[in-house]
Amino acid sequence: MTAIPIACHAVDLNVILPPERIDAMTKAGYWHDRTVVDYLDAAAAQLPDKVALTDWNSTTARASTLSYRQLKRLSERLGAGLAALGVGKGDVVSFQLPNWWQFVALHLASVRIGAITNPLMPIFRERELVHMLGLAEAKVLVVPRRFRDFDYADMVSGIRDKLPALEHLLVIGGGGESSFEAFAARRWEEASDTKTLFACRRQGPNEVTKVLYTSGTTGEAKGVMHTANTLFGNLVECAKRLRLGEKDIVLMASPLAHQTGFLYGMVMSIMLKSKLVLQDVWVPDEAARLIQDEGCTFTIAATPFLADLADLATLDKIDISSLQVFVCGGAPIPEALMQRAARRLDCSIMSAWGMTESGAVTITRPGDPDAKVFGTDGCALPGLEVRVVGADGNTCPRDIEGDLQVRGASSFVGYLKRPKLYGVDSNGWFDTGDRARMDAEGYIRITGRSKDIIIRGGENIPVIEVEGMLYRHPSIQDAAVVAMPDPRLGERACAFVTLQPGATPVSLADVTAYLAELRMSKQYYPERLEIVQAMPRTPSGKIQKFKLREIAKEFGFGS
Repeated sequence: MTAIPIACHAVDLNVILPPERIDAMTKAGYWHDRTVVDYLDAAAAQLPDKVALTDWNSTTARASTLSYRQLKRLSERLGAGLAALGVGKGDVVSFQLPNWWQFVALHLASVRIGAITNPLMPIFRERELVHMLGLAEAKVLVVPRRFRDFDYADMVSGIRDKLPALEHLLVIGGGGESSFEAFAARRWEEASDTKTLFACRRQGPNEVTKVLYTSGTTGEAKGVMHTANTLFGNLVECAKRLRLGEKDIVLMASPLAHQTGFLYGMVMSIMLKSKLVLQDVWVPDEAARLIQDEGCTFTIAATPFLADLADLATLDKIDISSLQVFVCGGAPIPEALMQRAARRLDCSIMSAWGMTESGAVTITRPGDPDAKVFGTDGCALPGLEVRVVGADGNTCPRDIEGDLQVRGASSFVGYLKRPKLYGVDSNGWFDTGDRARMDAEGYIRITGRSKDIIIRGGENIPVIEVEGMLYRHPSIQDAAVVAMPDPRLGERACAFVTLQPGATPVSLADVTAYLAELRMSKQYYPERLEIVQAMPRTPSGKIQKFKLREIAKEFGFGS
């Protein structure tokens, strides 16, 4: 047997986790000191032959099914393999993957050897990846050869020289030394003392287990750090409220690289010892058939997913009666949509609000009256608190709008290497950047955002970053990007620009082509362009975006 050194990460991640918080959360019973690998091993021991997950790879047109026994063995083999590649305890393993079994296995393998996983959305391109992989100092990156007609391996080869910490690239569907298939097939576990390896590398429940990037007002993606205790401090109580258990079958079409898919698809299904059904490309008709064929009972997704499924023309020809709960969040949910979905899907529609930093914070309760389900974003889960404060920092009276703050068991432990951005006060309150009001029963309703971001179909658009690119266009003098309401996606981006004196007018097609040249993700592109003579400004010269938002409210997408 080969002895693998127990290396530790030398980089300071700037984790913010005071001993007082650990003690308080543990004594309160919200932190359980168990990792996802502990839950996996328990499931494999109790239900070894139960299906843990099934996926469909739309690129290869092949399905894969893994039992809990097989998933455990894969996590051990891949964990030993990653260690053999030099991945040490605390090192970062990044993967930019769709909803495929490899995503799940890689996360479990990384946790098993004490590594930190860094899931990356498949929509990210060169510009985002250079920043994200560079900040995380990722040692290993796993990508598909192709997904949705895009060559990921070719993209990474073009930025490899900008990532000095990246030692290994593994490609699913690739060839040669970079082939993930060859890596996964090699019996690494037989060539090393894995029992000792896994025991020495065991990840503690208060060590960083995951870094997930989110965009905010700074325009630069921030790496949100979570531990096993902050993740399960949310999931245990969430599953209780939703009344989910071992017999449930979870459909997950939201990306696993998003907090929704990661937590409430992958991690929660393992915690429950339930079955996970993965969909890698959202096609409403296929989702309905998966619900029918797999007997799915639960799903959680952003507003567009709910709208698409509820409005599916062929829904009457498909039996989705197994679906019991659809939790919807990620963007404001129109009441008319909630009512229509409840009627057409004939299941419990529940609304929720959350963020990458805390997971789902508020959710409606089963059996809540329509006024709560359709008119609020729910109330706080046990172990979490929310409050609405005014400009003076004092709690607002009931039903008065203010700034929404949150604290509790599932709050994150810092932004990767950005401690000054943490934003949690001495009492543990985190300013979410959202505006809300709270009723007498503690249910909140999100009313807007103080953060300068746009949420398109549950995904944040980093407004300042897009504006920064627009300002670089030779014909554009000033740029401001604001939200434009959309019935399906919730919001789309509308760019207001002024032109340089004597500049040739630009079209929306010109702008998107320019952003494409700069390798910006398509999801960030403005979808409407308005050329104005002058921007509305304050006396100090700041653009008055609230006035632009009022104008954009009058635009319907495509008008």
